[in-house]
Amino acid sequence: MSKPDISTLVRLQEAETEIVRLKEVLYEVEKKKIKLASRLKQFAAALEENTEELEKLNKNCLDSENEIKIVDARIIKSNETLRNVTTNKEYQVLLREVDDNKKRKDALETELLQIMEERENSQAIVDESTKEYQQLEEQVKAEQNQIEEQTTKDRKRLEEYLESQKEIGASLDPKLLDQFKRISKMNQGSAVAQAQDQVCLGCFMNIPPQLYIEVQRGSKLIFCPQCSRILYYENG
Repeated sequence: MSKPDISTLVRLQEAETEIVRLKEVLYEVEKKKIKLASRLKQFAAALEENTEELEKLNKNCLDSENEIKIVDARIIKSNETLRNVTTNKEYQVLLREVDDNKKRKDALETELLQIMEERENSQAIVDESTKEYQQLEEQVKAEQNQIEEQTTKDRKRLEEYLESQKEIGASLDPKLLDQFKRISKMNQGSAVAQAQDQVCLGCFMNIPPQLYIEVQRGSKLIFCPQCSRILYYENG
């Protein structure tokens, strides 16, 4: 293998390294975006639950108020009828009916006061939750915009490196390029490593002295005996 090919492989590895890094960055960004959206969704679900509880209490209040009106109307009607009864038996029946309805009204009014208190507390929770949700929504939106801005830059850089990778790869022998890809896949995107002081900087294992001399010469393709990366030597 000629020295220019080693130089080309190093350039290809530099592009590959950036591609792997940028893909990881973009992957983490997507995870963060999903996490932010999930957080907002959970808060929205809690707010919806609180709102539904408030609506339920409002309905209970209305139902109790309507029932009180019905019972009150019965009391008024019974009192009016009392004035026109002619027998003691009828009078006693109506009097008991009025008394029962008054007890029912008292119970309903007590229940209504309790529901109104619960509604007041529920309204306070909904108001506070709504305020917190709006603040969180603004915060999430700002973070997502910031993430999107950075993502746009990273995606553009990734496209540039992918194009560069394609151009550099086209200048290599197809067999050598396939070999590079296999080693890269085996080592999570690292196919070429610098050799320094008889050590492979890819796996940090020692290189046999004679092999290290061959790497320094740079006249042929040399692989690390430990990690199979293509080795190169850089003066200085």
